[in-house]
Amino acid sequence: MIKVNVSVNINKPHQEIFAYIANFENNPKWQGGMLEATFTSDGPLQKGSTYEQVATFLGKKIYTSFEVIQFEKDHLIKINSVESSFPITVTRIVEPKAAGTKVSAIVEGDASKFFKVAEGLLKAMVKHSVTSDYKRLKKLMGN
Repeated sequence: MIKVNVSVNINKPHQEIFAYIANFENNPKWQGGMLEATFTSDGPLQKGSTYEQVATFLGKKIYTSFEVIQFEKDHLIKINSVESSFPITVTRIVEPKAAGTKVSAIVEGDASKFFKVAEGLLKAMVKHSVTSDYKRLKKLMGN
């Protein structure tokens, strides 16, 4: 089991950032290795909403179906893989600050079924990947 925490500060209103990162179809624009993401449920976005994504990691394609398991508009969205070769839970938290917005991600996963590498090495790789994604998000959002 791995757990990674990453945060970045972005000089934009928290509502704007939340709307962008909660629209999972934007994921390929700011997440490395993300090939596609498509909602499989109708809006509005809420607990129980679903989407599917295709990503690559370590040269392998990962197909995942997600469900939103917690949703607090303009603040928090938590997703859990329902079907995947790489079981994962991702929590995205958006917090207004005096100088913009703090955006955090908590990524928890179990790679034992998919990757046969040491857990410590995999955790470092995931941390690097998620950190790069959030730096890319910050640049994309105009910082």
